[in-house]
Amino acid sequence: MPPRFIIMFSVVLSLLVATHGYLGWRHISPSGLTGASRVAAWALVVVTGCLLVLGFTGRFWLKPPLSDIAAWVGFIVLGLFSFVFVTTVLRDVIWLAAKVGRVLPEDLDRRTMLLRMTNLAVLGTSGVLTAVGVAGARRRAAIVDVVVPVVGLPAGLDGFTIAQITDVHVGPTIKKHYIEAIVKGVNSIGADLVAITGDVVDGSVADLAEHIAPFANLKGKHGVFFCTGNHEYYSGADEWVAELTRLGVRCLMNEHVVVEHNGASVAVAGVTDFNAEHVLPAHASNPQRAMANAPVDAFKLLLAHQPRSCTAAAAAGVQLQLSGHTHGGQFVPWNFFVKLQQPFVAGLDRFKDMWVYTSRGTGYWGPPVRVGAPSEITRLRLVRA
Repeated sequence: MPPRFIIMFSVVLSLLVATHGYLGWRHISPSGLTGASRVAAWALVVVTGCLLVLGFTGRFWLKPPLSDIAAWVGFIVLGLFSFVFVTTVLRDVIWLAAKVGRVLPEDLDRRTMLLRMTNLAVLGTSGVLTAVGVAGARRRAAIVDVVVPVVGLPAGLDGFTIAQITDVHVGPTIKKHYIEAIVKGVNSIGADLVAITGDVVDGSVADLAEHIAPFANLKGKHGVFFCTGNHEYYSGADEWVAELTRLGVRCLMNEHVVVEHNGASVAVAGVTDFNAEHVLPAHASNPQRAMANAPVDAFKLLLAHQPRSCTAAAAAGVQLQLSGHTHGGQFVPWNFFVKLQQPFVAGLDRFKDMWVYTSRGTGYWGPPVRVGAPSEITRLRLVRA
């Protein structure tokens, strides 16, 4: 076993034990449970930790439908755990501030009762957030309209429409019927061009080909285009590029094609994922090469999975970059951490002379939960500024 893997596994296991121990201490210790009830409560904490591990690893050693059941249970527990952990930490911060400010009851029994009541509030709130989050994640992504004003846009491209989907993450909990609904939503737009900006899958072609098959029905006047995301490189990027190509999707690997629309040109480029070279050195992301020799008068559109491709994209003369990767944070607290890695989290932003649109994603990853960051099928319309 590689030392790097051992170190990573040790860190994850330590965090898992520490966070579950903290939650057990803060919720079980003041609960008043004794004897077998107390042992059962701690056993539940241990089982929860095991279910989290099962959610991530089940598909590697279990066969369907057991692997799918394991994923559903493990990932929903992970979503619930995340909310319980965050709300417990927030409660404890407030509790500490109240203790320092001497506003907590002096009587120990009253203080213990208050702690138990806040624990119930934490668990109840977390349960509600998880239920709402699952409902939000499992519904078909809504169509979000975005107008992109472009200075000097050729008259023939005024009103040019792009349908973007990204971060679908076909895998343990996202299957064929979910994709069929997305395809139906995209086709209802009647877009001039369909863009898929990576992270389509979480698994091998052998396991997921039947579930990705509806992508063959995606329709765009000038075609359907794709760029790889980081998860393709965890799942066999070359095999998935071949499979998507077989389905009629044009995979752009640091290259561009030119489409003609109403007498005007659009250079549609795509780059490999920002970190692709760490898995396949030959796939190093290169916006400059993707846009090389593009017509000078063409509108320059780039599909780049991660928003942080924007620096190289702007230098390559790109006018609009379409990205995903962030999921808009998907649910708290992850929305705060995304900002530490990516320059943009969601929506339309300006970077130098270029627009960057970052989609919140059309599916989800891990927990089937979305709170405060709804999924989307994006309809972008170019207009003359």
